[in-house]
Amino acid sequence: MGKRGVVTDYAGEELHAGDLVAYSARQGNRVRVADAIVLEATARSTSVEGVGNVLIPVLHIQPTGTESGFTRRKTLTPQWITTEHVRLITPGFAV
Repeated sequence: MGKRGVVTDYAGEELHAGDLVAYSARQGNRVRVADAIVLEATARSTSVEGVGNVLIPVLHIQPTGTESGFTRRKTLTPQWITTEHVRLITPGFAV
């Protein structure tokens, strides 16, 4: 069980800035596994019909360029992703 105010991956491991993570990324009609470094871990408020406002954990990440698939990623720009399909690989990788 996670602590209050902590962003975790799907296995319950805490995620912090500088951690190396693996996440699922879409390219066209396919899904690939990609590595990235966490720049920021936070939560954003969103409205869900019938429920109201809920907090969604999100990560600001910098892709490393290491990923599955045959074609290379076009850009390595930082992205915002949800933590739904994220797994911690190495804590404190880029500290």
